Amino acid sequence: MFARFKTKYIGDKAFYKMLLGIAFPIMVQNMVTNFVSLLDNIMVGTLGTEEMSGVAIVNQLIFVFYLLIFGGLSGAGIFTAQYYGNKDDEGIRSTFRYKLWLGFAIVAITTLVLLWYGDSLIQLYLNGSTDGGDLVATLNYGTRYLSVILFMLPAVWISQTYTSTLRECGETKVPMIAALVAVFTNLVLNYLLIFGHFGCPRMGVIGAAVATVASRYIEAIVVIVWSLRHRDTHTYFRGIYKTLLVPRALVNKFFVTGTPILVNEGLWSVGVAMLGQAYSLRGLNVVAGQNIANTINNIFNIAFIAMGDAVAIIVGQYLGSGDMKKAKDADNKIIAAAVFSSVVIGAIMFFTAGLYPMVYNTNDMAKLIAKHFIMVQAVFMVKDAFLHTTYFTIRAGGKTIITFLFDSVFMIAISVPFAYYLSIKTDIGPVMIFALVHAADFIKCAVGYVLVKKNVWMKNIVK
Repeated sequence: MFARFKTKYIGDKAFYKMLLGIAFPIMVQNMVTNFVSLLDNIMVGTLGTEEMSGVAIVNQLIFVFYLLIFGGLSGAGIFTAQYYGNKDDEGIRSTFRYKLWLGFAIVAITTLVLLWYGDSLIQLYLNGSTDGGDLVATLNYGTRYLSVILFMLPAVWISQTYTSTLRECGETKVPMIAALVAVFTNLVLNYLLIFGHFGCPRMGVIGAAVATVASRYIEAIVVIVWSLRHRDTHTYFRGIYKTLLVPRALVNKFFVTGTPILVNEGLWSVGVAMLGQAYSLRGLNVVAGQNIANTINNIFNIAFIAMGDAVAIIVGQYLGSGDMKKAKDADNKIIAAAVFSSVVIGAIMFFTAGLYPMVYNTNDMAKLIAKHFIMVQAVFMVKDAFLHTTYFTIRAGGKTIITFLFDSVFMIAISVPFAYYLSIKTDIGPVMIFALVHAADFIKCAVGYVLVKKNVWMKNIVK
């Protein structure tokens, strides 16, 4: 029995060397990025609860943009990974150019929406607060932060077009290095501009925004320069700008397969924002507490997030080369690695949950809510690890309609209405609401297990 289990779910040294070769640079990148985000969060938090909440609300809105970019580029990225497995450089160039056009459209639409409706969107999170927080000040800090952070969007679009292509072709170290340079730049500029050290102006939340924008442009410059200087080894970058046109047949192919992912990520991110708004009905302290908890959770979940990327890269390349047996075997072992590691990481996170809110300059109630939110996230980390790797498995074979139903439709149809019902119609505390919404995801786990087991995702989409 154990021998069968070991054969199916546990790999040999060569497998884990390959897995870590892909996943470890992504883990390092995410760890450093999220750790610096934590320091950034703490620095802004020292200014006060209103400043931290205003910035957190805007970042929740910007999160929608991030996932739209991620979803849009990932749709074409399914083809990139399989083209790479099939050794088709021209196919990779076509996906790159498609990403450029799609990213431009996302940036333009997002900018217009946030310019016209930014204040109104921030105010959605400031209704129903009864805990004495200064809502006017929070709105002011949020709008000021948003006015600067909008300049970041083009840099994210360009850098992610390059880094996503590199990752899908198995090159994960360069995006890691570019991100490390960016986050350390962000950290230094935060220290200088938020507090006005070494003769720099004390800019508060505006300084945090300026630092973030500058760091994103530096990240873009690093990855672009490296990519263009290594065209001899990464031959798909040769002639990448010879034309920006994409053959109509490929545009239709990318659009049909990729649009469900774009819509999925967009709706899912809107759903996350709506969940945050539902929790915020219980007060400004819940906004602050959730911001702290999410920042900590992002640090602890780097392992299974990287495993999801590994599924997209490794399994996608096996599917592209037509080796379905290796694709299935690798997928089982990566999902198992994500789940097993999350048990250990989740336990550490749970028993240390009370330490992290103590470093924030906010009130005791916000700290208590943050602690309990962190504990809930730790308990459900195994569930999140399984769902994340399952989602990427189904997506690797181009089954994007299924992932759309599996992910964002569930979020909008089940999770969001459930959270609003509990927030408005019951007296249950915000932490219990948070836990019950998480628990509802076990329905998705059952569906995801069946879909992966039935091998509906095992498909080559580039031949």
